[in-house]
Amino acid sequence: MKICPYCQESIEDTHPYCPFCNKPLISNLRDVSNKSIAQNHDTSELFTDEDEEIETYEHTIINDSEIERQIKKINEILESKEVIGDPIPGSLFLEKSSLFYKKRDLSNALKNLELALKNFEAENDFPNIAICHNEIGLIQEDMGYYDQSIYHFNRSLEFLKEIGDSHKIIKLLNNLGNIYHLIKDLENSYQFYQEAIDLSKQEKLEYEEVKSSSNLVEILYQLRDFERIKRILKRNLEFFKEQEDIYGIITIEIKYGKLYYLTNEDHDISFKHLDDALNLISSIKDKITIYTQSKLEWECFLYLGKIYQSWEKLLDAEIYFTRSLEAVRIFEIRESLSEGIILENLAKLYSLKEDRGKAVEYYQLSSDIYDKFGDKNAVAEIKCKISTHYSKTEGERVIATKYLEEALNIYEELQFTKKAADILDKLGDMYLHRKMAERAITFFKRAQDYYIELRDEYNSNLLEEKINSLKPVN
Repeated sequence: MKICPYCQESIEDTHPYCPFCNKPLISNLRDVSNKSIAQNHDTSELFTDEDEEIETYEHTIINDSEIERQIKKINEILESKEVIGDPIPGSLFLEKSSLFYKKRDLSNALKNLELALKNFEAENDFPNIAICHNEIGLIQEDMGYYDQSIYHFNRSLEFLKEIGDSHKIIKLLNNLGNIYHLIKDLENSYQFYQEAIDLSKQEKLEYEEVKSSSNLVEILYQLRDFERIKRILKRNLEFFKEQEDIYGIITIEIKYGKLYYLTNEDHDISFKHLDDALNLISSIKDKITIYTQSKLEWECFLYLGKIYQSWEKLLDAEIYFTRSLEAVRIFEIRESLSEGIILENLAKLYSLKEDRGKAVEYYQLSSDIYDKFGDKNAVAEIKCKISTHYSKTEGERVIATKYLEEALNIYEELQFTKKAADILDKLGDMYLHRKMAERAITFFKRAQDYYIELRDEYNSNLLEEKINSLKPVN
């Protein structure tokens, strides 16, 4: 038996995915039983043999002492083989890596994967080389080293293409789509998901096509291609109902809930889909782990919080945002963008409640997370929001100016000309309010230059009038 290093569950090595978590493992993991609840459909997955049966699972808890016993047993085998001079199979290092990951010991997990890779490379074992590169990429992803993670995913993909295994290539394309989505590179993410869909159609792998298109929906939300989303969700829901796939149905209900919220078509309909999803999750919670349950629930709670906030039921909104945050912290190993999103929503809630202290605190916490993930645009937007809070108080406008200037520096670095121009204009007004006319003119002129570059005659002319009004009369 092997342990999935990401969700701590025992998994059968004939299963082509980990049914407990969304991590894109490829290695030989083992131990599953029964049928009726399916795997996760929305994110990356492992692949081994070609068993595409929809399976359920039992929760097997293995405590730290059992993990240590298994590691000790593997070490004894390794020492024995070393003494008698037998070759050491890379599979032992893979198994040992999984155990270390179960303990959240990333450094030792990575070390053993690298040893396994070295062994498999010496044997020109391409399938297992692909496995090692992918799992190294997974650990690098969890450690936040996204460039290295992408490198290893690409190396894995190269070997899979050499082998010519289309089924596994589709899964790797989804893995790459997921990590580019994580770092907000929508163009590359879209490309890999679409490539996975196209290859699935070509190979007539309907199940892989459904899962790949389900991943693509997350990109289409941001591209606001709602009509295509509706077509995909309609088709996928029919497929999951035909398969009696409860997990798949739950994910579609959640996506419908998000869709109707984002389109502002009807928050009542959005609420119903999310509530239906929670009821389905509750109906299977005795058959799934707390990790899987939390992965399903967090977005339900998040969007229910948004809906209650739109209905001005702020206490209910706060409860659901908090539950969403708790869910994310159950299944995430470290801080995640999901946590940043929830914290930002809590900050907006406290802004509505006019609790500036908590609003600024939560904005700063979310900004810190966005900064770690390299989302500079989100950081700049939050600095603008914090500035707004301080600008309301006469004695704190210096602090407001500081945050706005920090946002300006980010936008200029990103070459977001329109946003930079708007902030320069606002800064000019703030310095003018502080009776610092010369400095105000400096900012107005910089803003005007940007508007001229944007061919925005209206705002350029307004600034010309402002500047002329501040010039001393001869």
